[in-house]
Amino acid sequence: MARVRLRAVLAAVGASALVLAACNGAETDIDTEETAETEPAEAAEEPADDEEPAEAPPEAEGEPIRVGIITSTSGFLGTYGNAYLDGLEAGLDHATDGTGAVDGRPIEFEIVDDGGEPDQAISAAVDLVGQGITILAGSVSSGVAVQMAPFAEENQVLFISGPAATDAVTGINEYTFRSGRQSYQDVAAAASLVDDIDGSTVLAFVQDSEFGAANIAAVDSVLGDEGATIEAVEVPLSATEFTPFVQQVSDVDPDLVFVAWAGDTTPAMWETMEQQGVFENYTVTTGLGDVATWPLYGPAGPDILFLSHYYSTAPDNPVNDAMVDAVGADSVDLFTPDGFVAAQMIVQAISEAGADDVEGMISALEGWTFDAPKGTTTIRASDHAMLQPMFTASMLNMDDDPANIDVDTIEVLPPEATEPPEAG
Repeated sequence: MARVRLRAVLAAVGASALVLAACNGAETDIDTEETAETEPAEAAEEPADDEEPAEAPPEAEGEPIRVGIITSTSGFLGTYGNAYLDGLEAGLDHATDGTGAVDGRPIEFEIVDDGGEPDQAISAAVDLVGQGITILAGSVSSGVAVQMAPFAEENQVLFISGPAATDAVTGINEYTFRSGRQSYQDVAAAASLVDDIDGSTVLAFVQDSEFGAANIAAVDSVLGDEGATIEAVEVPLSATEFTPFVQQVSDVDPDLVFVAWAGDTTPAMWETMEQQGVFENYTVTTGLGDVATWPLYGPAGPDILFLSHYYSTAPDNPVNDAMVDAVGADSVDLFTPDGFVAAQMIVQAISEAGADDVEGMISALEGWTFDAPKGTTTIRASDHAMLQPMFTASMLNMDDDPANIDVDTIEVLPPEATEPPEAG
């Protein structure tokens, strides 16, 4: 899908100038026309006498409002960042009724690839804020998000974190919001799948990262409070051989294995789990990942209990339908709604307060309830937690082509079912 309203900026660490480019390297923010000779187009049909001609959206001619989008479009989490960007474009179109503008001022996204590196993200943020930008959004990496939040407070700019799931973002300061879910909500959704937690042993199998640490804390907070003993295996992000770590599962001999994993090592991790007989011997629950990973669960897929942030057929509402139609049913993915919601939040903040009034934008978002792709969503005023539906699901069959895999919704959990405790 063409990103005709996105001004993409790809920045290297320490670069003094930003290079305008599109996310896929093939598009820019300048509309171009065909120069090759083509057959003249047929004249449009005249509307019938009793039909009103469709009105085109009005041209946005005011001064552009520039918004900094610092996210991963390459590296470890690049797939997630690109799904976020697809949703961002669709959300802007939806929230502005196709104009891409607020009060006649077009919104332009300055997109910077942070490569999942906090230092690179902060370098980009310094550059963008130095240019006068007052809204930043997009973090995929939890490690990036927890660095960006203090930067936003120090520089008094609005920051809307993206798919980054760490609970630490919630309530960290008044300038920081999120457009996705947080780890507590993942674990609370998983808890709904399991009976008799009290007295059980739960093993958190995670990556040694901010994301992994947040999941261990969430498992302890949700399941530990229900009487479970919590153990953890933390795998270095640099690991490519997972057998020694997976063997620790049998050493613990848990009643439940909770897996929290992200990035391009996912296939190798699941393959090792299967080879070591984890699925045969233990109950495993994990987050349903992006669509491309679905075949990687292999024959054990139907035996895994899945919590889910999002998959395209889980919600049933007009906003989700609009997003799926805009992005394409084959392209909508796990973090597409995070971008869509970010755009809704940006438009809400600017519409209510204007891009120059950061305090006003914060007030416009606090306590806001709106229709999002996942369903009715509320930004809790006290700590900016994003209260939203979550899902549990199962796989009914497996195939090498994810398009042929049937995912069945077990339960749609209302926002209050997974609501995190208030931060601070």
